Amino acid sequence: MAAIKSIPPETGSAGSAELVARPAIPASGPAARERTAEDLYSCTADPGAVAAIVGGYHGTPFDILGIHKHAVDGKPSYIIRTFQPQALTVSVVRGDQACPMHRVHRDGFFEAVIQNQTEFFPYRLAITLPGLDGGPQQTYEIEDPYRYPPVLTDFDLHLLGEGTHFRLYEKLGARVIEHAGAKGVSFSVWAPNAERVSVVGDFNQWDGRRHPMRPRGGSGLWEIFIPGLQQGDLYKFEVKSRYLGYLAVKSDPYAHLSEMRPNTSSVVWDLNRYEWRDQEWMATRKQRQGLNSPIAVYEVHPGSWKRKDDPIGMRWLSYRELADELVAYVREMGYTHIELLPITEHPFDGSWGYQSIGLFAPTSRFGSPDDFRYFVDKAHQAGLGVILDWAGGHFPKDGHGLSFFDGTCLYEHEDPRKGEHQDWGTLIYNFGRNEVRAFLLSSAVFWLDKYHIDGLRVDAVASMLYLDYSRQPGEWIPNEFGGNENLEAVAFIKQFNEVVHLEYPDVLTYAEESTAWPQVSRPTYLGGLGFDLKWNMGWMHDMLEYMSKDPIHRRYHHGNLTFSLLYAFTENFVLPFSHDEVAHGKGAMLSKMPGDSWQKFANLRALYGYMYAHPGKKLLFMGGEIGQWSEWNHDWQLDWALLEHDDHRKLQAYVKALNTLYVEQPALHEVDFSWEGFQWIDLHDVDNSVVSFVRRAKDPNDFVVTVANFTPVPREPYRVGVPRAGFYRELLNSGAASFGGANLGNAAGLNSEPTPWQGQQHSVVLSLPPLAVVFLKPDKEAPSSA
Repeated sequence: MAAIKSIPPETGSAGSAELVARPAIPASGPAARERTAEDLYSCTADPGAVAAIVGGYHGTPFDILGIHKHAVDGKPSYIIRTFQPQALTVSVVRGDQACPMHRVHRDGFFEAVIQNQTEFFPYRLAITLPGLDGGPQQTYEIEDPYRYPPVLTDFDLHLLGEGTHFRLYEKLGARVIEHAGAKGVSFSVWAPNAERVSVVGDFNQWDGRRHPMRPRGGSGLWEIFIPGLQQGDLYKFEVKSRYLGYLAVKSDPYAHLSEMRPNTSSVVWDLNRYEWRDQEWMATRKQRQGLNSPIAVYEVHPGSWKRKDDPIGMRWLSYRELADELVAYVREMGYTHIELLPITEHPFDGSWGYQSIGLFAPTSRFGSPDDFRYFVDKAHQAGLGVILDWAGGHFPKDGHGLSFFDGTCLYEHEDPRKGEHQDWGTLIYNFGRNEVRAFLLSSAVFWLDKYHIDGLRVDAVASMLYLDYSRQPGEWIPNEFGGNENLEAVAFIKQFNEVVHLEYPDVLTYAEESTAWPQVSRPTYLGGLGFDLKWNMGWMHDMLEYMSKDPIHRRYHHGNLTFSLLYAFTENFVLPFSHDEVAHGKGAMLSKMPGDSWQKFANLRALYGYMYAHPGKKLLFMGGEIGQWSEWNHDWQLDWALLEHDDHRKLQAYVKALNTLYVEQPALHEVDFSWEGFQWIDLHDVDNSVVSFVRRAKDPNDFVVTVANFTPVPREPYRVGVPRAGFYRELLNSGAASFGGANLGNAAGLNSEPTPWQGQQHSVVLSLPPLAVVFLKPDKEAPSSA
């Protein structure tokens, strides 16, 4: 501490520029000698208020603590009060002068009355602590948090109350700022039913009496600015409720970082330091993410894609290691996007991130917020978009989280018939509450703003839409019209999409919605929910059911193959083979296929080929591209050793070739959501389990013919009608030897014949490989025989 001039309480003259403290009230009589200094000084504060501060139940601490105007003998003065239970002595410091404060409560409440002061003045507190283990006393200086004005404006409070503040992360939580000339951290939290809320951390020995916060009227917000704190400091909020003496220590709902589980403290983090280098991607994102653009998504669980062998065991890759290894791999494989299972902070590994508590914090399992930004940055520099799984429908019951936050059901419904998912043991957000909607909408905007995320996939939309989702009669409450639709959730989902698209028009939103709810991917102004894309769960189930059949029986299930085209253009669909299809005892993609080993690989190649030819964007979960035999285990890594085997290596090469074909051929991606981009050639060859169709680009003369054979029988010669005459080049054949197939195909291609067939004026005669998909495209000229 800098040298300061000590001014004893009894010195100083009227009008002096020095700190002048009010003297202790003189005592008279012999008993005065027996009184302590505490007894001799008459505190200006109400004793009950002092007791409330010391006892940790004062609800408006700024009324007592800090600096306040006060008149002494009719002259203007200021009172300064502080609660420092650890201190031996405290002094008020101004410049090089110090004025000792009076201890007015034995537990560490101090006060000084500064006379002859007409204007507010800045000051510091010099605190002397007992020495450690008998050592010398220690003195240090701090700024007094209670001399600083509020940070939040009345307009902030108004917007939160009406649920229209969509960047609350710029106001609430812990923010490293400069305020009234001091650097520190602004803390704020919403807890309307609290009697007292405090910030606790290492900086105050986790003592909730030390930094009680300022309530902001009827808004339910509490705030305090603590100078001197910085990035990396641990903290929580201690919430004392008005009800039943409830006291809880809660993690910050708006925290930007949390401790590694099982620890649960929030961590101060400054998000204004990272320098982005993805300007080229951001400038071209609108073109890259149009609905007429190729979107091939590689879905990843960051903790189990690959692990590192360290002396302590197999550990996760960090965000920065994933930026180097995963990004390079996904780019090499030809995908356009990476979708991450939820990386928002979550306490339970086994939830895969879907039971999130920290909706504003990337999980610390893999590094810091800036490390995750580096990952996104590197993906963008590699030409890859990043999609986040966003679990905004429910949250876990962990005591440090959102549940019963201020002694009431604040974020959740009180009635378990509306507020709890029985299947998952989680709580449902109260979508009808303005502040809860603003919290969730701010989270969505946060990831797009601070992390440059390119898309949000909303999990379990059906569980939000229906009041009777996974409930028996009597276990749910109908809406005001007697129906099972959750009208508040519907309104929230529409608002979610409106806000995202208003703030970031080039960002895509995806719905995992498994029911027949109409217009999921239609604009809200047309009565839709407003998503850009919807996962086609019906197609996925039908195809996996079809492919699981022995090929000899597939003729009886031909409808599974073709039914999707009856509704393919009612929504903007993504065709997903996601994590859910390789977990919960369902087996891996390869192990779902029937037959011997060769047939399993051939079936899987045919399935993937049909997927890439079918209208809709594409998504494949990690491991599907290398032919995992075992289903996904979130506690381990993919079986990369399988790539030592020829079959798995060739399957990987095939998926890469599919991605390349899909991106290069406009006919396979430009018109995914309209009949103009698709035409059946023949869907009736049930006995042979063969289908053929045309995919067209925006230019209808740019088309690709796809023929799929789902039996292990070669079909040659096999005649297929084609839209026009010409030489048809074989773009890709899943039965090629280079992919592990039977090496039966059509070489460089073949000329059409003027034989009308299947409603077309021309036809080609193919050698159709077993369990294979063939892609053909007409060339303007046939290649020379040389």
